[in-house]
Amino acid sequence: MQSSIPPGHEHFDWRLDGAFYYPYSAYLRNRFGGRVQRVSINAGFTCPNADGTLAKGGCNFCNNPSFSPSRRTRRYEIREQIDRGIEALKRRYSNIKGFIAYFQPATNTYADVDHLRALYEESLSHPEVVGLAIGTRPDCVAEDVLDLISELAQQRYVSVEYGMQTIHAESLDWMNRAHYHDSMIDAVERSRGRGFEISGHVILGIPRESHADMMETAVEVARLNLDAVKIHNLYAVKNTRLGDEVAAGEVELMPRDEYVQTVVDFIERLPETMIIERVSGEAPPAYLIAPEWCLQKSSLRHAIEQEFKQRGTRQGSRYVAAASSDG
Repeated sequence: MQSSIPPGHEHFDWRLDGAFYYPYSAYLRNRFGGRVQRVSINAGFTCPNADGTLAKGGCNFCNNPSFSPSRRTRRYEIREQIDRGIEALKRRYSNIKGFIAYFQPATNTYADVDHLRALYEESLSHPEVVGLAIGTRPDCVAEDVLDLISELAQQRYVSVEYGMQTIHAESLDWMNRAHYHDSMIDAVERSRGRGFEISGHVILGIPRESHADMMETAVEVARLNLDAVKIHNLYAVKNTRLGDEVAAGEVELMPRDEYVQTVVDFIERLPETMIIERVSGEAPPAYLIAPEWCLQKSSLRHAIEQEFKQRGTRQGSRYVAAASSDG
């Protein structure tokens, strides 16, 4: 199955750094020759499960300001959002090589292609922007939109992050996603070979999903041979249906130790060449209801690395090559 990673980059051996999995930061350093950071952009999109096209209310866990810095302040023009984001990141980090314009909140392909072209090209015209990342749903990528993204990817780094979440229909219904896993399969198949990075977003700890269920999702991520995956723990924020249920004691979220075990189990089943964009998620304290442990990002990452070390394993240790196909 063909990878979307450009030749010369897919064979970077992350193990030489002593890592236990292939971190996104290492991939970016290898590709761009230095530190690269994402700048979150709010382009004012909505979602078809929020505006009534497919459903109403959006995902039960979703309060966009809690997920995206660009949604926590007044919306500015694209160029000004990028300038403000770069300024903030430069105060936090030194020696940044470049920035990726990240269209993050809502469904960032949910518009006509001319509107999308204007937004994407404006972001790429910024002199410090080296690439583009587009967060979207797998059921919202029409052929002309994929053609546009592919066109941009011939000249610049472009990543499309599909909200896969899980392969299980019952869980997708619980979330109010208003699509099923066949949409993810279709989006990946139609995205393959177009020159942009194909990424998937997965959530672990969905209520009523067993450990075996989550490992089935891991095997499917491996079979799809995504270029990258972003793994999050399920967490609850204010002003969401999930937040209300957690606060009322109706839904329990995965404990920290169980999450560490589960995410390591998950990554062990992925091929060594798959980039791991994130191993956990968190929300600003002002928005977060639970679990509080997800705010301890550094110690959580350390615990995950220690679990790999204790087991003597790494990414790919339990990957079964036969799980891949040429589909």
